[in-house]
Amino acid sequence: MADTFSIAGNKIGLGERVQLELPVAKLYTDSQMSVSVDVIRAKKPGPTLFVSAAIHGDELNGIEIIRRLLISKSLKLSRGTLIAVPIVNVYGMLNQSRYMPDRRDLNRCFPGSAKGSLAGRLAHLFLTEVASKCEYGIDLHTGAINRGNLPQIRANLKDEETLSLAHAFGVPVLLNSDLRDGSLRQSASENGTKILLYEAGEALRFDEVAIRVGLRGIFNVMSQLGMVRRRTSKKKKTLPFVANNSAWVRATASGMVLDKKQLGDHVEKGDALAQICSPTGSFIEIVSAPKAGIIIGKQNIPLVQEGDAMFHVANFEAPDEVATNIDMMNDDMAKKLEEASLED
Repeated sequence: MADTFSIAGNKIGLGERVQLELPVAKLYTDSQMSVSVDVIRAKKPGPTLFVSAAIHGDELNGIEIIRRLLISKSLKLSRGTLIAVPIVNVYGMLNQSRYMPDRRDLNRCFPGSAKGSLAGRLAHLFLTEVASKCEYGIDLHTGAINRGNLPQIRANLKDEETLSLAHAFGVPVLLNSDLRDGSLRQSASENGTKILLYEAGEALRFDEVAIRVGLRGIFNVMSQLGMVRRRTSKKKKTLPFVANNSAWVRATASGMVLDKKQLGDHVEKGDALAQICSPTGSFIEIVSAPKAGIIIGKQNIPLVQEGDAMFHVANFEAPDEVATNIDMMNDDMAKKLEEASLED
């Protein structure tokens, strides 16, 4: 890496830490909208890593993860460069919306264009000024509104280095995910950037476990890349499990929902996931698991229309072992939360 690193014409030398504002476009009020970017460089050259959140404006967990990362006393880079972008879709975040004001999904507009739609211009800006300058990236997401996700990493796990970083992140579930047209991950991969997508929690909600797992995961990846020095834990690490396929189980009727299974549960083929009940008591419909697996996503609102996605089930060769690792992760986070509350 060169001694001088440049973003949008701003040069940052080794050992420097700066906050930049990348202008996007003005509002109707003539107020300038910009994307805030923190650049932290060690005194020694090394890998470049970006961490981004809120590409979907209502996905708030990632914003809090990056906030805690930037104020952490443990954030002492020994080598390399970290680029942190807490809010990519500033328009959506202001409106508490997943989308851009032009109703486009920003994560389907990459690589974008400097002369395209508003979403296309923001996608182009982020790709050219941030992602394309990095060898690695961690993109933080949550489930949609009223839909929660178990902490998980989605990535191209067929690539050995990406798989190694996914293992290092430290969540029980890894999902081998195909690249989607127009996504940041697709466009960045074409430039040679290896990206982990972290999914955890629900839109417009803070989930303390998801936040802590995500923050710890980012430090784990930076440690794996040699960007920070971390004490080696004597605690035996649990190996994550890779799912090569997953599917949503959809509602077979419309009505009220009584859940029988929760996020992280191991289910066997034919297990009852939920009951769909008529408000008048005229029927009860059983929603069953089509295959054995682990529930990695679920709808939280107790109302469904026929055809709605209800449970996201990932398939593993040893789902019972995955469930054990998930329980260990939850127990570990619960213990740390209890210790933190006692300190307060």
